[in-house]
Amino acid sequence: MVIEWLKFQVAEELREAFIQKDEEIWTAALAKCPGFLGKEVWISPQAPQEVTLVIHWETREAWKSIPQEYLNATEKQFSQAFDENTYNIVATAEYSVRKFIQPRS
Repeated sequence: MVIEWLKFQVAEELREAFIQKDEEIWTAALAKCPGFLGKEVWISPQAPQEVTLVIHWETREAWKSIPQEYLNATEKQFSQAFDENTYNIVATAEYSVRKFIQPRS
């Protein structure tokens, strides 16, 4: 499994609206893509202006095979529904999930 990790800066008073629009537009669009396993939204009481999205992909190949035109169209739809001047991506990362075999007792 591969994790796509995105951290956004959003005004605190717009955070819930941002999360709802992300669910309606981005999550719905990604759910149609092969290899999409799910998505988590992380919020911190210590940083109410931050929203972290953790997207789970079956493989890196599945994630990276999404056509750029599809991503651009989805971003355009999102920025029209939620003013693009009210949020910023402040960090991105990619992780591979490793599982360790437990020794037998």
